[in-house]
Amino acid sequence: MPQFSRAEVLKHCSNRDCWIIIGNKVYDVTKFLDEHPGGCEVLLEKAGDDRTESFEDVGHSTDAREMSKDYYIGDIIDEEKQTYTYDKKPIAPTTTKTTSGGFNVESLVYPGLVIVIAFFIYYLLFA
Repeated sequence: MPQFSRAEVLKHCSNRDCWIIIGNKVYDVTKFLDEHPGGCEVLLEKAGDDRTESFEDVGHSTDAREMSKDYYIGDIIDEEKQTYTYDKKPIAPTTTKTTSGGFNVESLVYPGLVIVIAFFIYYLLFA
C-alpha cells in the first residue's frame, strides 16, 4: 500500500478532494461526504487531519468500520506514525431485553400508565 506524509494528507482538505487519517491509515472519503450520517461538515471540518480520536469517541459501529475499508488508500509513513491510547473495540448496540425471570422496571411503565388513565377516566365519569 502507498505511504503518505501528514503534510501530503493535509493537502487534500476540500469537498472535492477529502482525505482523513484514522489510526495511521489514510482514507479518501470524498465520495462518502454526502453519505455520512453526521453530514459532510463532520468530515470537512478536520479534512486532511488525524480524526482518530473523533472516530473513536463517536463509537462507530462494526458496520461503519467495515465500510471504512472501502475508502482506505494507504498508510502514514513510518517516521510520522503515532501511538494512540484508545480502545479500538466498537461499541456494542444496547438492548433492553431481559432474561426470563428477571425484573425490569421498564416492564411496569405501560401497566402503570394504563392504571393511571383508567383511574382518570373513572374519576371523570363517576365523580
